[in-house]
Amino acid sequence: MVEPTDRPVAGVDYPSRLAQLRAWFATDADCLDYLDWLRWPAGFVCPHCGDTASWRGEDGRRRCRGCDRRVSVTAGTIFQGTRTPLTVWFEAVWLMTVPKNGTSALNLSRVLPIGSYQTSWTMLAKLRSAMSCVDKDKLSGTVEVDEWFHGGVARGGTALTGKNLVVAAVEHGPKGHGYGRVRFGIVSTRSTWELRKVVRAVVVPGALVITDGLSAYQSALAGYRHEVRNESAPDADDPHVLLPGVHRVFSLAERWLLGTHQGGVKREHLQEYLDEFAFRWNRRHASNRGMLFYRLLQHAVAAAPVTYKDLVRVGDAKPVTPAPPGSRALPGTLEADNAHRPWRQRATPQLHPDRSDLRQRHG
Repeated sequence: MVEPTDRPVAGVDYPSRLAQLRAWFATDADCLDYLDWLRWPAGFVCPHCGDTASWRGEDGRRRCRGCDRRVSVTAGTIFQGTRTPLTVWFEAVWLMTVPKNGTSALNLSRVLPIGSYQTSWTMLAKLRSAMSCVDKDKLSGTVEVDEWFHGGVARGGTALTGKNLVVAAVEHGPKGHGYGRVRFGIVSTRSTWELRKVVRAVVVPGALVITDGLSAYQSALAGYRHEVRNESAPDADDPHVLLPGVHRVFSLAERWLLGTHQGGVKREHLQEYLDEFAFRWNRRHASNRGMLFYRLLQHAVAAAPVTYKDLVRVGDAKPVTPAPPGSRALPGTLEADNAHRPWRQRATPQLHPDRSDLRQRHG
């Protein structure tokens, strides 16, 4: 999907604050219209026949004049077939993109009307699949590259038992001020072939690549300008001084994985989580954080649909137990009637905190 040439404006193209988000998208119909606007910014184009003329039915779907098919806005996107109301989806997108540390599936299932942890995890995993398709432009200029061991427990030397080996590339900012974009890749070993594969995938040929003294980089960086900063030299500075950008990224990413996600990310999904971190890092200078909400939804309506089975990718996936016929309740929604100030229904407010729950908890 081609992004508009004009820069989106906060408060016009996307909500700038949480209150505005909830005011704009109070109903599923509001959300559906916004997705329609994002998916077809220049006007409707039928995905089946290419005709541009259509009209809307009462169910919100368009009927194409050319082929007479009904076209749903969510069909062919990550929202395809979802039973979760779009008001809940939009709130989840906001919680995932706007806060600096994003959100976890457990937190999402606690604060939104989502029936299970499995549903909230699937929602975030689908959004990550859209994030993984966003930042594909290669890094240029001056780029720091280094490796990082994530997870597991160290068991002597450089053993990889229980650990994941991650390669990060961090772009220097204009004129050497600050840092630009970041890219991640997961490798099995520090071999020349593995390192070459990651670097060629994320850095343009001819760029200046700064690494430590690992010998494998000498051959891996053929076609690049290479600057070595040997951390083992007798008079060398600390690694965070020699390669400050990439070590800052490692520190923040590790803190996020251990904090927000409690270190519970499996290797099969680590790349998607790192892509989520990169998505927010690469847009950290946005004038309004609502821009991240806008960008993710923009790519979500362009990304191909994925199923829960596609997302899990591990043998011990928890099976989805089908509900008995006629027993499925409708998913929770954020659409709600005015509660008419329920706190006023209490005759006398509690003046002192009730500690009975603490007594029960601690015996």
